[in-house]
Amino acid sequence: PLGLRAMRCLETLNPHPGTATNAMCTFLAINTSSVQLIPATAIAVLAAQGSKQPTAILGTALLASTCAAIAGITAVKFLQRLPLFAVKPEAPTESNGASHPPSAPASSTKEESLTPPTPAPLSSRGRAILALFFALFGLMAILLLCHESLQALQKNAAFLADLPLPKLPESLQSQTGFSRFMGVVSLLAVPFLLSFFALYASLRQVKIYDEFVTGAKEGWQVAMRIIPYLTAILVGVRMFREAGAIEWLSKLLAPVLGPLGISADLLPLILVRPLSGSATTGLFTELVTRFGADTLIARTAATIYGSTETTFYVLAVYFGAVGIRRGRHALATGLIADATGALASILICRWMFA
Repeated sequence: PLGLRAMRCLETLNPHPGTATNAMCTFLAINTSSVQLIPATAIAVLAAQGSKQPTAILGTALLASTCAAIAGITAVKFLQRLPLFAVKPEAPTESNGASHPPSAPASSTKEESLTPPTPAPLSSRGRAILALFFALFGLMAILLLCHESLQALQKNAAFLADLPLPKLPESLQSQTGFSRFMGVVSLLAVPFLLSFFALYASLRQVKIYDEFVTGAKEGWQVAMRIIPYLTAILVGVRMFREAGAIEWLSKLLAPVLGPLGISADLLPLILVRPLSGSATTGLFTELVTRFGADTLIARTAATIYGSTETTFYVLAVYFGAVGIRRGRHALATGLIADATGALASILICRWMFA
C-alpha cells in the first residue's frame, strides 16, 4: 500500500502522463532489487521439508540481494541516459495543443490524505531499554562467534570454571571465519528483527495492533484496485509457460551456463522467477523435495528465491495502478537486478555451503 501510494504521488509530478519518469523507474528498481532481510517463504519451505537450520539462508540472501540492489541502482542510472530510453511524450489530446499539469488520481481515498500520527519521542528510559536490548543480542553474538576461545579461556582460568556457556548449535560447529559470522547473523536475525520492531514501537507509544489492522484494511483496498492488472499478467505468464517457452530456454541455455557452474536444475527456477511467484514456489519446493532441504542446491535455490523478485508482476501492479503505458527502462533494470541476484546467490552459496 505505501509503495502504490508513493507511485501515485510520483504520477502527480509526471509532466508526461502515460510515460514513466526517471524517478518512477528508480523507485521500481529499489522495489524489485531491495535488500532482503527475512526471506520468509523460502525459510518456511525449508522448514516444512525438514531442514535442520532453515534460517541458514538469511546471510546468503542478505549478501545476494545487496549485490542485486547495487546492480539495480547502477543499471537504472545508466540506462536512463541512453537515447533508446529517452522520454518521448505523447501528442497532446487537446485541440488547442495546450498542456495541463496532471491532477491527483481519482482513486485517492480520504484515508490516504490523512497524515499518520507522529510517534512520541524516545525517552531516556526507552534509550536505556534499547541499549540493554542491543547489548543482550551483542553478547549472544560474541558467545557464538568466540565459543571455542571462551571454552579454552574457561579451562585455563579457575574463576571462570563455573561460568555456564551455551551449547554451540550444530550448524555452526564446522564453520569458521566469515562463514561463522554469517551463520550467527542468520541464526539471530529473525528473533532480533521481530522483537526490535515491536519493542521500538512500544517505546514510542505506537498502538501496534491498531496499526496492523489499519494496514490490513488498506491492503484489502489495494488488492481490489489492482485485480484487473494482475489478471492480465497472470494470463500472459500462464500462456508463456504452457507454450513450453521455459523448457525451451532451459535447454538452450544449459550448454552455456553449465561450464560456469550453474546447475541445469536451477535454470527453470531462475527463468520463471521474474514471471510468477507461485510458479517459482512450486519449482523451489520440488527441488527441495528431490535433493533434500539442507543440500547445496536447495539452499542455493532458496537464496535465489529470496534475493530476486517477480519483476513482471511488480511492474504490472505499480504501472497499472497509475496508468503508465510506456515503462522505458524499468523492465530492463529489473531483469538485470534479477540476473545479478541469481548469479550472486550461486557464487555465495558455493562459497559458504559447498
